[in-house]
Amino acid sequence: MTATLPWIPEDMDRNTASAARAYDYLLGGTHHFPADRELGDQVLSVLPANVMARQNRDYLQRVMGFLLTAGIRQFIDLGSGLPVMGNVHEIARQTDPHARVVYVDNEPATVAHSALLLRDEERTAMVAADIRDPEAVLEAEATTRLIDFSRPVGFLMLGVTQFLPDDAQLWEITARYRDALPAGSYLALSCFTWDNDADTMRRTIEMFENSGRAPIVPRTGAEVTRLLGDFELLDPGLVFTPQWRPDATSGDADERSNLYAAVARKP
Repeated sequence: MTATLPWIPEDMDRNTASAARAYDYLLGGTHHFPADRELGDQVLSVLPANVMARQNRDYLQRVMGFLLTAGIRQFIDLGSGLPVMGNVHEIARQTDPHARVVYVDNEPATVAHSALLLRDEERTAMVAADIRDPEAVLEAEATTRLIDFSRPVGFLMLGVTQFLPDDAQLWEITARYRDALPAGSYLALSCFTWDNDADTMRRTIEMFENSGRAPIVPRTGAEVTRLLGDFELLDPGLVFTPQWRPDATSGDADERSNLYAAVARKP
């Protein structure tokens, strides 16, 4: 750890791009290196990813505001990325300093950075696990220590489902997480979709394939709804991220996106 950059481990590889740091770059953050900016610019060549990232983070802010108002004080965030730029624990602590947050990510760089960023946090932790393995997430030491599954949980899956192909048993995985949540819990989703701009999505898929990176899988509105199972879909239903309960800072309430948004409650 350095005195000037305490978020960077001494042995960190700065020449290999990190998806989480590239996302921070797209958000306008400061936790990234040249390789991450190069990756971000590559994505920007085919997809308005900076706009999507901002829309997704604004959506997170509104979802968290709703969940906190509903009395939720414990959260699990799958595929969370870096715990910076107004992420879950930072929002939650503005309402309740005792709120508990479990972030989950399997990118080694993200886990290493988070160990430093969260080093003074008692009620927030990063779990190094693959979200395709629900047991590894739900049974992790930090999860069992911080999350009380006898009380409602805010369960977030924002901008991660596109990295899970159908043959990865996405539907079964999501059902396992839903089953683990107690009554009164909420599941919040944001998912890449074909339904707004299919041509842009096709170019993005081709870019990922040609660059040798893991493929992405956008989904239709019907498929996103399927992820909610028998949970009760809240108003305004399945919409594009800017359209989910917009507020005075959200911009145009009719704005479309390449991300669907939905929040549902477990009866």
